[in-house]
Amino acid sequence: VREAPLSTREHDDAQSFDYDHDRLPGRRGQELRHARESKERWAKIVGKIDEDGDGFVTVEELKAWIKFAQKRWIYEDVERQWKGHDLNEDGLVSWEEYKNATYGYILDDPDPDDGFNYKQMMVRDERRFKMADKDGDLAATKEEFTAFLHPEEYDYMKDIVVQETMEDIDKNGDGFIDLEEYIGDMYSQDGDADEPEWVKTEREQFVEFRDKNRDGKMDKEETKDWILPSDYDHAEAEARHLVYESDQDKDGKLTREEIVDKSDLFVGSQATDFGEALVRHDEF
Repeated sequence: VREAPLSTREHDDAQSFDYDHDRLPGRRGQELRHARESKERWAKIVGKIDEDGDGFVTVEELKAWIKFAQKRWIYEDVERQWKGHDLNEDGLVSWEEYKNATYGYILDDPDPDDGFNYKQMMVRDERRFKMADKDGDLAATKEEFTAFLHPEEYDYMKDIVVQETMEDIDKNGDGFIDLEEYIGDMYSQDGDADEPEWVKTEREQFVEFRDKNRDGKMDKEETKDWILPSDYDHAEAEARHLVYESDQDKDGKLTREEIVDKSDLFVGSQATDFGEALVRHDEF
């Protein structure tokens, strides 16, 4: 009895790479097939970013991709949450619907065992919801709900973003962020250990750039300039960083090979959403 071939692929010695991977048994074969499929996914992603099809990815093309990935992530997040909060399916999410879906299970127990103050969080959410709700009817349209979930994307929500940030960092409640509060938000002193160099740099940044009027603390406007700078493009900064780190021949643009060689950097970048793109099976 003739045995069936190990692979259904036709064997061509000149192009036997894929065939050989299919013949390998067990985990090793799976790993190599996965690597091949991953390489194909990389080729597809890079092809999407390379808008002019010249075989290179420029800073501008990468910047456009990052902005696209961010918009897609926000859209999908809103769609997912919309389904869980528009309880009566009337095309609006009312504050009552959101409150009941999010906090209903703890409203009867305002002081749960974990010690977290859910009531305070609910009050904060209600304040943000009312800010996002432009017409004041306490029922959010899809656009208003997006502004509620992602306020940093909307100009009219910037004040609430600044207010919430200050409330999080201003531990002594004086309405300002002083140097120690600023550092404490990003670094926790561990005993007598020396501060890392980056913390010292942040202290210098606070004194030289954050505290513009040199009064030892950041007010609302200074905090806004810090977290929502008008002259800073996050997508462009991330694109320039990725090109700088990956551009081996320093020609100012990336080949597919240069991107794949630094795949960990790209997958690790939340801005590119590459990690998600590699495992998606739909077109993006």
